[in-house]
Amino acid sequence: MHPDAVREAERVPHGGSTDRAVLDLSANTNPESPPGTEAAYEAALAEADRYPDDSYREFRAAAAGFLGCRPEQVVPTPGGLAAIRLAIQTTVRPGETVAIPSPSFGEYAREVDLQGGDPVRVPHDDIVATDPADHAMVVVCTPNNPTGECPAREALLALADRCADAGTTLLADEAFLGYTGQDSLAGHEAVVAARSLTKLFGLPGLRAGYAVATGEDREALETARRAWNLGTPAAAVGAHCLRQTQFVESTRETVARERARLREALEPDFDVSPSDAPFVLVDCGDRDVDALLDRAREAGVVLRDARTFRGLDSHVRIAVKDSEATDRVLAALGVTG
Repeated sequence: MHPDAVREAERVPHGGSTDRAVLDLSANTNPESPPGTEAAYEAALAEADRYPDDSYREFRAAAAGFLGCRPEQVVPTPGGLAAIRLAIQTTVRPGETVAIPSPSFGEYAREVDLQGGDPVRVPHDDIVATDPADHAMVVVCTPNNPTGECPAREALLALADRCADAGTTLLADEAFLGYTGQDSLAGHEAVVAARSLTKLFGLPGLRAGYAVATGEDREALETARRAWNLGTPAAAVGAHCLRQTQFVESTRETVARERARLREALEPDFDVSPSDAPFVLVDCGDRDVDALLDRAREAGVVLRDARTFRGLDSHVRIAVKDSEATDRVLAALGVTG
């Protein structure tokens, strides 16, 4: 990181509530984790009196099987954000530009700023058409947070090819891609893919994720990552979860069904953006957003104030979980569905 840039930077607001008495729909996490997760954690905890095996062979093999890449291309990280930071740290020099989607996850710009780089904001629906020639890196979020759309794989591959030709790294944040069934960009020569166990497997507190890259990018990531950067329980639980294909399919079906039900119920009264993600972005129009958030909170439901995303001034983001969550949020908003 650039020392001067760190002193000028600020932290980024996020969703997520620690109050277990409320239904937290401000964070886009699965309310369920795969069967056997608790047992895997307990077994690994018994081994936590020694340092982890820094090779993380089992975790890498499970991640590779999940994505269809090679185990040696997988670089373990303590969460998807750690993979994003590692990719930017090993790529961006002070003064270099990085094309990032907007509105999107606020940590992209923050991490570029911390490196002394210059984030160049591109409309989220135009990011795949970016000319990478003048940038050290291009960032895509698939599906984009908070808008929810996932660019077509053909457009993403075309962007990756242009990045390869320009010598530019394409950072693909695939934190939500597991909800879509679309193939990862992992394995493309120009791509660093960042993945997380937080969202799909409902484990935000475990802090487990990974990056996938090839060639010199992979070597840089592997060299720069901290030793023992996954705890023994995180590595064991991560490997277990990444093998649970039936759980993933069931989750996709549930989220697709509830997302459609939520959108159908809200659309007569609200403008709801199309979404491939486990959340929907809702434009409240001329309604008082603070009053709407307060009303939901009084009913025990926490929504994400999406006005914290650049360019959004009348929006909330609602996580899609299970049928009970859909019922509760619709009731909290006074919507019949």
